[in-house]
Amino acid sequence: MEREVGLDRLGDLALHIILSKLGPEDTVRVSCVSRRLRLSTSEDSLWALFCFQDLHLSTPQDHQGNPASSFKAAYQLWREAFAMYPWPLVKRIKRCWDKLKKWLSNNFPEAEATLRRGAFESDIQKLETLLKVKLPLPTRLLYRFHDGQELTDEGHSTTWLGSSLGIIGGYSFYNHLVNVYMLPISQVIVETRKVIRHLGFSSRSKYIVVAASSAYSEKLFFLNCMNGQLYVGTGGLPTNGEMIQCVPNALIRSVHDLQGDQQQDAMLLWLEEHGRRLENGIIKVREEGNVRSISLFPEVAPLCSTAVTNGVQVRASAVFVPELANPEDRAEKYLFAYSIRMSLLPEGCIIDGMTFSSCQLNWRHWIIQANEAIVSDVNGEAVIGQVMTYQFLL
Repeated sequence: MEREVGLDRLGDLALHIILSKLGPEDTVRVSCVSRRLRLSTSEDSLWALFCFQDLHLSTPQDHQGNPASSFKAAYQLWREAFAMYPWPLVKRIKRCWDKLKKWLSNNFPEAEATLRRGAFESDIQKLETLLKVKLPLPTRLLYRFHDGQELTDEGHSTTWLGSSLGIIGGYSFYNHLVNVYMLPISQVIVETRKVIRHLGFSSRSKYIVVAASSAYSEKLFFLNCMNGQLYVGTGGLPTNGEMIQCVPNALIRSVHDLQGDQQQDAMLLWLEEHGRRLENGIIKVREEGNVRSISLFPEVAPLCSTAVTNGVQVRASAVFVPELANPEDRAEKYLFAYSIRMSLLPEGCIIDGMTFSSCQLNWRHWIIQANEAIVSDVNGEAVIGQVMTYQFLL
């Protein structure tokens, strides 16, 4: 008497459910067992599920956005394109970019339009050869998905200097304007060589410039290709090459432990955290003088303080300004800029039982504290009709 039961004897629905639980790799192995299983494992609805689970694809396409003949073909194209990389890392970096692009599409489409197509391996190898470095795998993959930003101004090509469309964003106060962009590989080469030449870095330095703001208030981010740490230049960068870490080493190690043998670097962690802050509304796009940009002044508690008095809402927040800080100078060791925003709530201003549809600021008194000590006391006639942003030193 023949004994039951093999996968061949299962109904189509039951077999589909089992294969979907196995995942793509085991499904390919099962396809070698019999003709019927080969047909079942080739169903495009199954590979549509795998494409969505691994890559969040709703249409069959390759990593450059080109259409594929089927979801199975699309999955194969993705695996072939990134065959030299750990697949879990590929999926993680795709999630990182997807979150950033979704937010940009909904809130800042003109900045999303500046993202370049992914770099080729030959582009990355050229960078490594010219700069004598070896990029960490996560950074290589970040560039494989998008080769930085290509900035334009009203249809005319420009350099990365002077635009407000940086996906990293920035801040402004007095005459200090910062807006940070992710540099394309070609610009990474140019800026890194400039740093080596003008800032006195050794030609054997393993630092590369990966993000920057305009030359007028220059803010530079450096990736150490040896240990994967990300740094930002301080006010002492031009004189002594001084930089500050962007991500604590302990965080890099802890995430590395959680991810097993998956390679880790601070640039990926930095972009993931930036995407989380955008997604959660901690930072937003702001418009000043018909110019839109991502403002790094936080707008959500506890990083932003909010109070409402008589129908007037006041929000206060601060942001660290590393490019003007000087950790070796006790008087200007750290520098922060703070922003005060005031708005009238829809119900209007209510004073002594009377409601007003408008109000005017006549006087301001800001008491600024750090570590429970008063570091600045601003008390004087108000500035009317302007966004007020000030700076203070610690």
